[in-house]
Amino acid sequence: MLIAIIVVIIAGIVVDKQATTISQERMRSEVLSQISVIRAKLEGQVSSNIQLMRGLVSVIATEPDMDQARFDELVKNLFVGTGQLRSVAAAPDLVIRMTYPRIANQKAIGLDYRQVPDQWAAIERVLETGELVLAGPVNLVQGGRGFVGRFPVFVGEGEGRRFWGVVSAVVDVDRLYGDSGVYSAAKDLEISIIGQDGQGKAGLPFFGTNVSALNPVVADVTLPSGSWQIQAVPRGGWQQSTPMQLFMRGGIILAGILILFPFWITGRLMAQRQEHIGQLKDRQLALTQLTQRLNLALETSKVGLWELDMATGDEVWDARTNEIYGMPPDSTGRTHDHWQKVVHPEDQARAEREFQDSIANGRYESVYRVLLPDGTLRHIRSIAITLKEGDGEKVMGVNWDVTAEVLRNEDLRSANALTEARNAELEAVRVRIEYNALHDSLTGLPNRRFLDETLRRHAELGYRDSGTIALLHIDLDRFKQINDTLGHAAGDAMLVHASAVLRDSCREDDFVARIGGDEFVVLSSNRHGEESLARLAARIVEAMRKPLYHEGHECRCGVSVGIATAMVPDIDIEQLLINADIALYRAKGRGRNRFEFFSAELQAEVVKTKRVADEILTSLERQDFIPYYQPQFCAKTLDVVGVEALARWQHPTKGLRAPDSFMAVAEELSVVAAIDHAILRQSLDDLARWDKLGLGVPRVSVNVSQRRLHDEGLVSTLRDMDIPPDRVAFELVESIYLDESDGIVAWNIDQIKALGIDVEIDDFGTGYASIVSLQKLRPRRLKIDRLLVDPITTEASQRRLVASIVDIGKSMDIEIVAEGVESMEHARILRDLGCDILQGYAFAKPMSREAFEEFLGRNAWRHAG
Repeated sequence: MLIAIIVVIIAGIVVDKQATTISQERMRSEVLSQISVIRAKLEGQVSSNIQLMRGLVSVIATEPDMDQARFDELVKNLFVGTGQLRSVAAAPDLVIRMTYPRIANQKAIGLDYRQVPDQWAAIERVLETGELVLAGPVNLVQGGRGFVGRFPVFVGEGEGRRFWGVVSAVVDVDRLYGDSGVYSAAKDLEISIIGQDGQGKAGLPFFGTNVSALNPVVADVTLPSGSWQIQAVPRGGWQQSTPMQLFMRGGIILAGILILFPFWITGRLMAQRQEHIGQLKDRQLALTQLTQRLNLALETSKVGLWELDMATGDEVWDARTNEIYGMPPDSTGRTHDHWQKVVHPEDQARAEREFQDSIANGRYESVYRVLLPDGTLRHIRSIAITLKEGDGEKVMGVNWDVTAEVLRNEDLRSANALTEARNAELEAVRVRIEYNALHDSLTGLPNRRFLDETLRRHAELGYRDSGTIALLHIDLDRFKQINDTLGHAAGDAMLVHASAVLRDSCREDDFVARIGGDEFVVLSSNRHGEESLARLAARIVEAMRKPLYHEGHECRCGVSVGIATAMVPDIDIEQLLINADIALYRAKGRGRNRFEFFSAELQAEVVKTKRVADEILTSLERQDFIPYYQPQFCAKTLDVVGVEALARWQHPTKGLRAPDSFMAVAEELSVVAAIDHAILRQSLDDLARWDKLGLGVPRVSVNVSQRRLHDEGLVSTLRDMDIPPDRVAFELVESIYLDESDGIVAWNIDQIKALGIDVEIDDFGTGYASIVSLQKLRPRRLKIDRLLVDPITTEASQRRLVASIVDIGKSMDIEIVAEGVESMEHARILRDLGCDILQGYAFAKPMSREAFEEFLGRNAWRHAG
């Protein structure tokens, strides 16, 4: 069958191949015939146009001075009929002077071929050869595309013969293709014309797509100047099938089917016979394998077979069944009595009953124990079914020893009991671990994780489905002092005490948590209004005022409480926590040991503070903090003895801002030291500038914050700034030098003095400075605060107080500076009391560097006296 198929296929392929070859040859002949007609038409059309132009060239050679009218008269005769000429141009000395039709080609007048790179190559060939050059297709100056024939024109004879110029004739591309049958043939053929500028097959394709790789039919078009080559293939290629080929292939297939059909029928019958033989062999093999598998299964599983004749009561046991019941493996007949004798006495009644009941139903299954003569105890599983055999019935069954399985089950039950006990222990441990993970180990209160889970759980419906959530953020006041003075044991006792106070003060359904350190949170609802929350917070504050006694020490620790509320559906847990924290911050800022509610005004204040903080940080980068200078004068001579540099903020949109608008926020940001440094740096630059200008400013005083004096790198920074000795003074507020326990501050002050920087005490008289503190610090100057200076014009007691401060300073060789001098009467009294230096609005207000320089130039303050 296979050989017949191969022979038929080969014969069909050979016949089809021959038919295909004949068809392709016929197609190539037809295509060649078509393009031969096109070639002939192209040659004829181009030649006829060239011949017309040669006559015109001859006339121009005899009339080289003809004008446009004469040119039009000659050329219009060439356009009679339906030729392909589009336009004619005459270019004496290679510049187009005459053209036809004139109106349509007006753009070409004046064209110098030497200035057109695209056409100059063809003109050069005309000049070199003195012969006609056919170029194209080219892009025309007047628009469109065409083939351009350029004819050289010579005038004169013999030695007087000279080059006159060029006559160019444009053959319209589309008309030439249409009249030559190119477009109509392109409907059935893929046509490519090669040989731009008449270069033949060496040129570039200028019509159609390149079909050189498709084994095309080729025809050469001979031109008066060069040649073109036409290449063509049928659309769809040479391999397309003709109706005759399709008919022949159908006949080949039909003949093959008629030849192969008898072979297929015979092969099918042979295959069925072999299939039947194979099935019989497979069944025999399967039966053999099944028997072997059954024997192997019986051997491996140690299953014993038995049969019982219900009519006679005779039984047949195989060797394995005899072995199971402890009987000799012989062919001795067995009866039901043999079985009953080996069954364990405790199981005999049950086993017999199950046997009788089950056999009556046609299927028997039982598990029982047997006791062998040697005392061995076995657990036996027995299964049997009832079979009809002739007129009688027979029971066929199997037995196998399941002692190991029963023992394993008993072990498994014991193991399960043990596992359950251990699982109970693990569950208890899990519960304990989960409790520890959600509770604070010290106070037993829920921790931050528990709080977060509770908030998420109640965010949708409010706390306990109330539609509201109230959150009290609680922070212990003075807790750090208790830890630092009495130790962490006392701190822990205070935390436990606080947790007990919170439990006792809150309602049973309130949620109390410790979220870290000395911070607690109470979660409640706002269903009873803010008054109820206020009473709760007041109870907590009042209860925490009571002292706790720890190891004989009285510990007092107040609380600050921030309260925030929210209602569904606008409950934002993160924002709620932030709002409560903001309210807590306000409570601490207003004196601690109190509670505050979050409000829109408080939110606006926080936003404003945040905006000011951002603007301060940006202004530090932009150097918007500048010094304003208030001069200081000798009380006796009114000479300028120094200036105080006061920090001002040149806000980018709000203008000049005083320290009270930004210093508090700057303290929170810890950038006061950076502002001090910026003012000092600019003051040093201005001091050097004044020296160059000869203004004679002896000294500049700048403020130094307490935070900056705690900076361990302060002294090294000052050394790098190259501060001139005795020209700079640092003003320290009174509270700084009271901290005698701070070694860094004391060391920094000593090093500042060593660098030649004077130390002045600012705002003296408003704090708690002592004579001993002054003796330790030994400042160069003492500045009496304006609050003490202002009343001296009206109160004699205030004058005596100022006089006492002056006497103290004089006794320690400290110069006395009085600030807040608002009138010349103040100035005279302070001079008489012994003050050395005066500063105030009576002489000058703080001013910019430029205004201060102008102020010094005018000596305006002397007229005030």
